[in-house]
Parts: sequence; structure tokens; C-alpha cells
Amino acid sequence: MVYKSTRWLQSLLFPSQCRLCGMATGTALRLCSHCLAESPWIRNACTQCSLPLPAQAEHSHCGHCQKQPPAFDTATALFHYRPPVDYLIKQLKFSNELAIVPLLATLMSARLAMRAAALPSLLVPVPLHRTRLRERGFNQATELARRVGRELGIRCNHRLCRRNRDTRPQSLLSPNARRLNLRNAFSVEGHGVSGHVAIIDDVMTTGHTGNELARVLKRAGAERVEIWVIARAG
Repeated sequence: MVYKSTRWLQSLLFPSQCRLCGMATGTALRLCSHCLAESPWIRNACTQCSLPLPAQAEHSHCGHCQKQPPAFDTATALFHYRPPVDYLIKQLKFSNELAIVPLLATLMSARLAMRAAALPSLLVPVPLHRTRLRERGFNQATELARRVGRELGIRCNHRLCRRNRDTRPQSLLSPNARRLNLRNAFSVEGHGVSGHVAIIDDVMTTGHTGNELARVLKRAGAERVEIWVIARAG
């Protein structure tokens, strides 16, 4: 009772402020209702790769997934990768603002908790190479996966997959170079994996990273692989 009273008093004296506009939110979620409503939510997307599609799209799959289905079974992305969501992600990745993780993870968890399909039994963050991890000090995908795992009650294993090479940033490469850049970039440690797995990352650009990691997971024994991201480019 004392603990609850203290929490109530703290929320009264120090209300949560919106990360974007600075207004008091009145809730633990550090995003006000206006900024939340005005965020660039993806309303219609390819059911396999989550590429945004026009509202009047005739098919549920984009042209690329129809012609060349990826190794992963489906993808979920909350937002278009554009302001102000891109600002939040960049602040997390490059300014070490780990306080943004609970906000993004809660939004992801809330979205996925509403779906009718069964949730996976394992979360796997996209791994960073040890050199990049040492430079940054943390892996944003791992921080997101841990938090989402706690909120949805799903086990997270950030040691299952390894990035074998310090690959070049995908955004700097041509489509063909991106595929070559990721060839043999990942491996599964230990005795493999089984069942239903979700890969977690912050942003999905072309999907090559998630596709390569999904391919490696399925080769190691995974039956179904999803990709969950905060934002999708395209």
C-alpha cells in the first residue's frame, strides 16, 4: 500500500513527459496521445515482408514477395521510417539514450499482444559483430528483445546467433552488394533451434539482413521465423 501511494505521489509531482513534444502524458508511456496518433503508423503492408502498400492495393503480398518469397514467414513493422520515429531510433542507437527502449518496446508489445495468431516461443535479436558492440556499448536489438520478451512472456536468447563478420552498413550498398555483404555473416551457436522464432531489430530497410538470419535459423531447425521491427523503410 505504501509502495502504491509513493508511485502515485511521484506520478503527480513528476508526470511523464512526451519524448517528442515535452507535454505531460499522464501515463507511464512517454508519448502523449497527440504524438502517438500523429506518428507514421503503417496502415497497410505486405503480409510477408511488411513493405508499406497503397491503401487500394489489390494483393496482400508485394510484387517482390510474390516473385521471390523470403526465408522468413511474415514480418511486423509498426511505423514508416520517417519523422519523428527515425529521430527516436537514432537517439537510441547513436546517442545511447537507452531510456527510449521501454517506450518502443511497449508499443511493439501492445501491437503484438492484440493479434490472433500464436506468438513465438523464442525471441532472437539481430546480433552485432563484437567490434561494433564494443564501439557502441550495447545492441539496441537485444535491449528491445529483452524488454518485449518480459512484457509478452517470451524467452529471449541474445547468444543464440552470432555475426561472424563486421559487415558494411547495408544502407551504403547496392541491392546486389547487400546480398553479398551478408553471405555467411550469421551462424547459430550450440545445438541449434526449433519451433517458432521471432527476430527482433529496430529498422528493416530492404529485408536482406532479416532474410539471411531467417535462412540460417531455418537451416538450424526453426520451423517458422517472423521478423518484428519498430520501423520499415520503403
